[in-house]
Amino acid sequence: MTTNPEKTVLYIGVTNDLSRRLFEHTENKGNPKTFAGKYYCYNLVYFEHFTHIVFAIEREKQLKKLRREKKDALIDSFNPNWRFLNVDVSE
Repeated sequence: MTTNPEKTVLYIGVTNDLSRRLFEHTENKGNPKTFAGKYYCYNLVYFEHFTHIVFAIEREKQLKKLRREKKDALIDSFNPNWRFLNVDVSE
């Protein structure tokens, strides 16, 4: 899950290369043609790792159905300070 600098919008997606995808989100910031770009969602605050894409897509669908409060609680349990994890992932 990525968020904007103010932490008011969440973006949920699946990728097989998290570092590359975060770079793409950063490059697209301000681009009104993409959700992440339009809402500046390029700061990683939560992620899960899967070995099979089918399970990742299934989980993505589950997360997208959650109310915002549940998403916030999930992020809080993983990253209580909502620290931007982009640097941690690209190392």
